[in-house]
Amino acid sequence: MSRRGWRPGWRRRSRPRSLRAQLTTVNVLLFALGLALFSVAGVNGLDRFLVGAADESLSDARSTVQSLNVDLARIQGFADLGAELDAVPGSRRTSPGAASELIFIPLARGGEVLPLRRSLPPDKRQQALARAAGDPQSLADGGTETVRSRGTRYRVTTLRLADGNYVLLALSLEPADRAVRRLLLLNAIAGGALLLVLAVVSRVESRRRLRPLGDMVHTASAIAEGDLARRVADRGPPSAEVEELRGALNAMLHQIEAAFEMRERSDRQLRRFVADASHELRTPLAAIRGYLQLSGKGMLHGRERDRAMARMTAEADRMARLVDDLLALARLDQSPQLRPARVDLARLVHEAVADLRAVQPARPVRVDVPDGGLAIEGDETVLTQIVGNLLANVRAHTPEETRAHVVLRRGTGWALLEVADDGPGMDPDDADRVFDRFFRAGGGGHGGSGLGMAIVRAAAEAHGGTATVHTAPGEGFTTTIRLPLL
Repeated sequence: MSRRGWRPGWRRRSRPRSLRAQLTTVNVLLFALGLALFSVAGVNGLDRFLVGAADESLSDARSTVQSLNVDLARIQGFADLGAELDAVPGSRRTSPGAASELIFIPLARGGEVLPLRRSLPPDKRQQALARAAGDPQSLADGGTETVRSRGTRYRVTTLRLADGNYVLLALSLEPADRAVRRLLLLNAIAGGALLLVLAVVSRVESRRRLRPLGDMVHTASAIAEGDLARRVADRGPPSAEVEELRGALNAMLHQIEAAFEMRERSDRQLRRFVADASHELRTPLAAIRGYLQLSGKGMLHGRERDRAMARMTAEADRMARLVDDLLALARLDQSPQLRPARVDLARLVHEAVADLRAVQPARPVRVDVPDGGLAIEGDETVLTQIVGNLLANVRAHTPEETRAHVVLRRGTGWALLEVADDGPGMDPDDADRVFDRFFRAGGGGHGGSGLGMAIVRAAAEAHGGTATVHTAPGEGFTTTIRLPLL
């Protein structure tokens, strides 16, 4: 096998665990840790309580024996008498095997176990317990300690007798250990049941709480497949973080959809623009090529040759104007580098109206501009083109006797320029496309390139303004330009 095809098993990336499983695992582990700490604290507290109770019993027994002020001989006499009555410590009833009963073990000064009854030798359990307790003098001052003998814990103390011997007092802690084991078993059973319930509840609740994330995954998949209108639905219990994420994702999806629509619209406009530009440029080029071919073949003479030259010159001028308009639109589209300066719009309006009257002296034109002028900050060349194109539009699309109105006034933060005519107006469908490039109403029979109004809107927007039209059949045509004031 090649080295490229071999992959060690420990380097294989396993499938990542789901967030629901991770949350459930973390919750169960934390709860298990809490239960373990609680169980340890409870068991430790119970053990301390039971050991404390044993210490109190040993202290009471020690006080009782000290108050009697007896020696070993008297204790053995009591034990022999008690054996007859079967009622004193040290008999079969009070052997070390009897749990929770006080155990008496006589000890010599050196720690050797002495018989409690003269007739019986010391018990082996007593001897083992005495060996575990160690030096009897270490606990003669009333201290207690825990020792382990033959697998059983004892709480022990010693008492010095009047004759110098000692008595070892002991209590078995087997009942305490039994209680602790039962508590541990109870905690294990109850804790296991609680952990199981917690795991189920956490799994179900995390699935319910994280349902919006699953909706986001499905929404993203649907959008990747082309459904750009898909949005994340508001489903499941409200959660601040999930709701913020849902809102942010929906806002992002809305922006993406708008961007795609804008790109598609731009692509369509660009394709239409290229097609229209190609058509507009092809027409004069075809005419010029045709006349040149006729001239080259010697088929044009005299007046025909002069007429052909005039036609070629006109078509060349038309093509030059079209190229100039295209260049102007291109500059306005691509973050235009304007040369802002203080410009008096009233002056530009008077100059453009004067040009219109020079070309069409018979056209009635009413001009309404502020007496003191109206200054804005902008590029004078571009602003002149706006006013000139609007009046050229009136001149090209209305009869010479049609009245025109040019109004310039100051608004709230805006300079408003209105150019209106009393011409035939325009259909609503054509009015919606009046700012499209190469659009000419009525099939384009007026000889224009269809770029004038497109340049007007692009120039207004380059200055931070807007361009709108209002028209209807038989109601004339009004263009309103809004430009920001100084």
